[in-house]
Amino acid sequence: HSEIVCVISNHATLQEEAAKYGIPFFHVPMTKDIKAKAEELQLKILDDHNVDLVCMARYMQILSDNFVNTLKQRECSVINIHHSFLPAFAGAKPYHQAFKRGVKLIGASAHYATADLDEGPIIAQNASSVSHVHTVQDLVFKGQDLEKITFATA
Repeated sequence: HSEIVCVISNHATLQEEAAKYGIPFFHVPMTKDIKAKAEELQLKILDDHNVDLVCMARYMQILSDNFVNTLKQRECSVINIHHSFLPAFAGAKPYHQAFKRGVKLIGASAHYATADLDEGPIIAQNASSVSHVHTVQDLVFKGQDLEKITFATA
């Protein structure tokens, strides 16, 4: 059994969605200049809500050693979800990159986050075949669906 006790995001786009479910939402902007302060605020929010599992989705930020180690000391795990093209198609628009290369298998991976980017132990994976008849939008749609399923499985 799990319960979503809060949402912390570096974008305000899902604030209304969280409100629909009565989930506290915290918008914590993140830039290189304020990263340490932003992570300090995130840690306080997580502590205030007694969080024991952090699920990252579309966060697109590298967690600092301090952030990861502080959560580890609190016995709070962090999981991350992303497409399974890494390291081949890193950066922006990985499905577009994969489409251009003619990839025939797409997937998603959920793993524990560590201070080493995308190096934590894998928790769950899913894959789906694609072919030459699929468009880049088909890859994006199938990939995002796989990410949701894999995230829920993890």
